[in-house]
Amino acid sequence: MKAIGYKENLPIENIESLQDITLDTPKATGRDILVEIKAISVNPADYKVRAGIPVEGDDWKVIGWDATGIVKEVGEDVTLFKVGDEVWYAGDFTRQGSYAQYQVVDERIVGEKPKSISYAEAAALPLTTLTAYEMLFDRLQVSKDDASKSILVIGAAGGVGSILVQLAKKLTKLNIVGTASRPETTEWLKELGADAVINHRNKLSEEFEKYNLPAPDYIVSLNATEQHADEIVKVIKPQGRFGFIDDPKSFNVMPFKAKAVSTHIEFMFTRSMFQTEDMIEQHNILNTVSELIDNGTVKTTLGENFGVINAENLRKAHAFLETGKAKGKIVLEGF
Repeated sequence: MKAIGYKENLPIENIESLQDITLDTPKATGRDILVEIKAISVNPADYKVRAGIPVEGDDWKVIGWDATGIVKEVGEDVTLFKVGDEVWYAGDFTRQGSYAQYQVVDERIVGEKPKSISYAEAAALPLTTLTAYEMLFDRLQVSKDDASKSILVIGAAGGVGSILVQLAKKLTKLNIVGTASRPETTEWLKELGADAVINHRNKLSEEFEKYNLPAPDYIVSLNATEQHADEIVKVIKPQGRFGFIDDPKSFNVMPFKAKAVSTHIEFMFTRSMFQTEDMIEQHNILNTVSELIDNGTVKTTLGENFGVINAENLRKAHAFLETGKAKGKIVLEGF
């Protein structure tokens, strides 16, 4: 099968940072299904792993954690899917990824692809959807019925923010404040349902004062957490809940003590990495959001399509993603 992989951690400008390769097609056993991949999307996890995680031995490392496709084979213990089903998923951090024509994946972290959108449109969503949903309802334990609370989403115009804002708007009664710094991303957030948009290039506390916004009960930081830490402490409501998904070099929780703020880290791969007892919740979440898309409640966050799935186009996608200027998600489609 065709695949794209690497053997060394190299800058994306180096042609060997991602290479077109040929690998054996894997077999589905146990609870695994074999998926013929139709479309993928790229995430910050992709370039962080490509640049920072070495390959063991002489094998090729295939990354990628968003895919849509068709089930071609099922393991002997599979009960959730059959050959021919259209599926979507974000995969497993510990296994070979979706930069390939075929991939094996545990059925418990796979959902039924939305019927109303294309493979490419759907590929934009699994990882960010799971991250956003788990952050809101598993980590922060947001109430779906309390209209008195508000949430601040820092870096809301990116992949995770674009779906988190929609889920918060459609599934809860929260007042939603998002941050952006450009006219096009500000407008994007308003289209997705943000009640207010402030500029994260300014001090958050000054922006809250400027627009007379109430202290948020919840804050989600999707990037630059270290940079915003002091301002997060200032603006969050006493006894509030704070969650983040990025990788600050250091993060001191002690300034939150006076306000008794709880701190939460969301990592979408935890359930599959540790085979947790509730691993099948990712199957359930993806099916729930698939229904929300098909009934028009939630829309794709596809930003740009970078063409067919090959090393050249993936290097371009990584390079653009690393600029931090992407709006929505970058997808690639077909081999």
